[in-house]
Amino acid sequence: MIQRTGLSARAALLLGAIVPAVAAAPALAQDSTTADATAGPLDSADDVNGQIIVTGSRSRSATAITGVEIQNILPGVSPLKAIQTLPGVTYITADPWGNNEQNASLYIHGFNSAQLGYTMDGVPLGDQNYGNYNGLSVSRAVISENVGRVTVSTGAGELRVASVSNLGGAIETLSSDPRNSLGLEVNQTIGSYDTSRTFVRFDSGEMGGGNSFYLSAVRQKARAWDFNGKQGGWQGNFKFVHDDSARRLTAYIAYSDKTEPNEDATTIYKTPANASQAYQPYTRPFFYPDFAGALAYLNAAGQVPTLESVNYRNYYSDAQRTDWLLYLKDEERLSDKVTWSVQGYYHHNDGAGVVAGPISVAGLPALFALYFPGQNLRGATGNSGYAVRTTEYRIDRKGVLSEFNVDLGAHQIAAGVWYENNSSAAYRRWYPLDVNHPERYSPYIRPKGPLFTQYGSEMRTEVLQLHLQDTWALTDRVTIEAGVKTSLQDANGYFTVQPIPGSLAGASGALPEGRIKTDNWFLPTIGAKWAFTETEELYGNVQKNLRQYQAYGAGGSAAPWSVGSQGAFDYIKENGRPETSWTYEIGLRSRHSWPGSFLSGFEAQVNAYHVDFSDRLLAISPTIGGIGGGSIAGGTPSLFNVGDVKTNGVDAALTLRFGDHLSLYNAISYNSSKYQSDYSTATGEATGTRIGGFATVGGVVPTGGKQVPGSPQWLNKTVATLNVDPFELQFFGDYVGKRFATYTNDAAVKSFFLLSGRAAIKLPASIVGLANAELSVNVTNILDKQGWLSVGVNANTNTYNVYPIPPRQWFGTLKLRY
Repeated sequence: MIQRTGLSARAALLLGAIVPAVAAAPALAQDSTTADATAGPLDSADDVNGQIIVTGSRSRSATAITGVEIQNILPGVSPLKAIQTLPGVTYITADPWGNNEQNASLYIHGFNSAQLGYTMDGVPLGDQNYGNYNGLSVSRAVISENVGRVTVSTGAGELRVASVSNLGGAIETLSSDPRNSLGLEVNQTIGSYDTSRTFVRFDSGEMGGGNSFYLSAVRQKARAWDFNGKQGGWQGNFKFVHDDSARRLTAYIAYSDKTEPNEDATTIYKTPANASQAYQPYTRPFFYPDFAGALAYLNAAGQVPTLESVNYRNYYSDAQRTDWLLYLKDEERLSDKVTWSVQGYYHHNDGAGVVAGPISVAGLPALFALYFPGQNLRGATGNSGYAVRTTEYRIDRKGVLSEFNVDLGAHQIAAGVWYENNSSAAYRRWYPLDVNHPERYSPYIRPKGPLFTQYGSEMRTEVLQLHLQDTWALTDRVTIEAGVKTSLQDANGYFTVQPIPGSLAGASGALPEGRIKTDNWFLPTIGAKWAFTETEELYGNVQKNLRQYQAYGAGGSAAPWSVGSQGAFDYIKENGRPETSWTYEIGLRSRHSWPGSFLSGFEAQVNAYHVDFSDRLLAISPTIGGIGGGSIAGGTPSLFNVGDVKTNGVDAALTLRFGDHLSLYNAISYNSSKYQSDYSTATGEATGTRIGGFATVGGVVPTGGKQVPGSPQWLNKTVATLNVDPFELQFFGDYVGKRFATYTNDAAVKSFFLLSGRAAIKLPASIVGLANAELSVNVTNILDKQGWLSVGVNANTNTYNVYPIPPRQWFGTLKLRY
């Protein structure tokens, strides 16, 4: 049962205070940026031919990519993968679609994925943590082909964004509306490594009275390029819209059942201490379905080859996720001056991360000896030499979002509230792998009959967020935006199953339990924009943001409930502070059009920013290796406050248009994000020193003056489009600069440039008997480059984890619309 806390009462009181106050204001017109989620928050000039939008009319940096352009990158691509083309964004995964979440790497202006905010049609999606606890990936929340637009605020998200993690910006995905005409769309994609993706969508069209809906489904299967694992699953979306002069009602249901076999990371040692550390293979393919090969991999004693004891091969690993997401939204046009929206949502997740690996590595003999004292460990785990480890998740979230918008002429007032109640769980279990029944085990089956539960955590979390904002048209050309947001979190965590003492690396005893309330009542923002010509606009913005503690047990990177002792938890509770940031932005937008000229127009934006990031938390793993950068036996991180991070950077984006047939888009980004202090392993706090070098001296780790690892300093994105009806040709270029791979910057991953392309032809109706039919071919990594794609940062020095760049692949898609 979901436990109710005092925050519920406070939410009711605050709602009671805000709603009458706003309702009593004079009546006003609907705010187009908030009243219709599908219209999107970016009130910029219209998109041209589905291209990337690089200009907008906010007082902050915001860029967007439309659904048309998303599908051009690759049909079915994740919206997060698609935003890789936008300035300041780095999103990397091992599969072409960006669907695999276990090895995903996302950075925006030096902030990682867990420090950003995410919504879909306004519904919060959590912080995209691979270990589920407060959300789901956007690729599970909406089918790619149903995405209308994705907007990225790269500095500071809008106040209304429902997130407790949006320190460094927000990613808002909007689903498309039902089409006006009755129709059926069928898309089929085939390609490399047995890829098959089938998408079907039925649109009712306008049924009278402002009612319409669509129902769609997708089935995708694709084999990994370096092992015999098949990514895929089923998804379904339903959306109903009623729109008339008095109100707009929207109902949405998303179902997703996905299984994704995982790539195993290669553990790299910059300075290997032995031959096994020096063995650093380009890939670590799992054995499944070759059970005989997996058995032969182990010697008579059940040991993996000595040389491969660090980068050994598993039998298989995978992520299984089943989600239901529902929302109902009512937008009331109370008058021509006042609108009021209420949106309720519910999300249920049932998932598991699964690894079937050798029992002779990564601390497992010591772990199993505690649970099977005096027994033959191979016999106790099924006599195969392998065991199956799961982390089994459950999420039940429900919440409400509400906003009033009031038009006072020169002032546009918006006041809103977000409340969420979340019950989540994570259980670590171990299962035998019976040598006599290998058919019972695969990446696509949830194992049954656990040997033991290593630990089980339960979290109960309530969140309340309020915002109030005034957009003041000071003159026809000058607009000022000012507002304030509050962020309150009440989280209570406990363990129904505690690990046996000594069985979890980094844990000195029982895992910590307790309740932490954190609140910040004053998170202000102020911005302005000045249209000093008809085609140029100067803007600036200052905003404070907060990232609440991750409410996750045994694994969250910044979760107090994941540390190794009750004492460490209590110290964080009494003395710790959630991460905060002040973001300062200034930028210039320009848009020109010269019809009939060789250069017929351009849109451009340049944005400079500075961030003061306080109380940066680092989670240092006790062991390196295994899947996802942590020991397969599990472990608790040490949580350190390394003080401030100072960030300075510039993004510049430009689209040049040459008539109706050719356009060139380019975005270049520079980012410098540096820790301002060393930290002490004894106190867990910043020391205020910068001792330099790479070695820890007297417990002081020399992070001061070092670049935030994982985030590149230089990025460059290019999209070239040639459109000569009925043909279209596009090239996508992506340069990612060098990335440091440790907190002291003693190791780095080299830069890379990837080139992808698309060629499409619209098929004449006389051939296929249908209008809007299209045949396209997409090719990824055209130059067939090799190198390290994603980097996992877990240590101060010497060691890190990487995933390889997938080889060149091709995909052909036939789109038919009836």
